[in-house]
Amino acid sequence: MRAEEFDRRFDEGEDVSSSLDVAAARRPGLEQRRVNVDFPVWMIESLDREARRLGVTRQSIIKVWIAERLEHHGPAAA
Repeated sequence: MRAEEFDRRFDEGEDVSSSLDVAAARRPGLEQRRVNVDFPVWMIESLDREARRLGVTRQSIIKVWIAERLEHHGPAAA
């Protein structure tokens, strides 16, 4: 199916999901890469307490806090 046909069907509200290969889908800029960071014990304990309070994982709270900090500084800081 050509892109124009796909766009037309989508715009008309037709279900085009069968035309998509979601296994090959990529989200540019959102690929993940593993990093290791060493934290002092007191910091891990504080992170764990806050994560429990919020009902999330330690990893989630670290990601959110880092993202907030980076957004605060804006793209110009990068």
